[in-house]
Amino acid sequence: MRWDNLTDGPARTGALFGADAVVTRTVDTPEFRGITFHEVRARSIVNRVPGASRMPFEWTVNPYRGCSHACVYCFARKTHGYLDLDTGLGFDTQIVVKTNAPELLRRELGSPRWTGAHIAMGTNVDCYQRAEGRYRLMPGIIEALRDRANPFSVLTKGTLILRDLPLLREAASVTEVGISVSVGFTDTALWRTVEPGTPSPAARLATVRALTDAGIECGVLMAPVIPFLGDSPEQLRETVRAVAESGAVSVTPLVLHLRPGAREWYTAWLGRHHPHLVPRYERMYAGGAYAPTWYQRRITRQVHELAAEFGIGPARRAAPRAAAAPGPTAGPAPAAPTQLSLL
Repeated sequence: MRWDNLTDGPARTGALFGADAVVTRTVDTPEFRGITFHEVRARSIVNRVPGASRMPFEWTVNPYRGCSHACVYCFARKTHGYLDLDTGLGFDTQIVVKTNAPELLRRELGSPRWTGAHIAMGTNVDCYQRAEGRYRLMPGIIEALRDRANPFSVLTKGTLILRDLPLLREAASVTEVGISVSVGFTDTALWRTVEPGTPSPAARLATVRALTDAGIECGVLMAPVIPFLGDSPEQLRETVRAVAESGAVSVTPLVLHLRPGAREWYTAWLGRHHPHLVPRYERMYAGGAYAPTWYQRRITRQVHELAAEFGIGPARRAAPRAAAAPGPTAGPAPAAPTQLSLL
């Protein structure tokens, strides 16, 4: 996909920002300093997930590309390269904003061809990243889904989702709504270096508590579990304990995976901050983007055992269909732990 294919304006071969439908803005305020916004009017907003994907859903809506959360492991970095944008620092600071997303979604949901399938959001980049505080695209998106009683789910690291709590409650009264918050660990030192643009893990877990107290069931995607940095028995126990105290209805662990684009950026970060771990990562990920099955199974088993100990999972209440909760949240480890491309 090229840049011009994102816009509903006339295509120009080789023009990255030259199309009439693209407006580039910089905002000189502390929360947006160093970030450039590229405002586009998209041609479509409901995207079909490729058939070969491991996602447990078929359709997504992504109002943004690039993400100021700046997670060093983010798999979506490679997608910035499709627009001839840098997949490293550029992914963190060059944010594409589909300004017509709400109106476009309303139109596409109203098409006779649309069958009302589940729509997942937050599966590429976070729809509640800092840019959402400026552009406010999600209220219109949720309203469109609510008005059509179309089921949807949201996965986020952003506390800004609480702004839209009244809309989420309205939507949940007419259709199936799944909310998941991503918290891979509670180690604040690790958070500050690996997820520098995100709200703290404590703030995210407070968001889970606020959602559940308001009657919106919320699960936690414990992702990523980071090998050798966030996977000790003590760290896993502390994270699952904190998740339980937040009132989450489920916890789903996912081990770090490193696709091209993310792999190079993460490896460079690892070399700066933890150079002694680089050889261990080279061995662990020698077979590709995913950690070995034995390691995934071990982490899954440990988290499931801790979830049962702290009372999270089916014994407490059934988990909702969330943006990324593909399997049981307690009990024995699956034969082949699912790895989803969500973060």
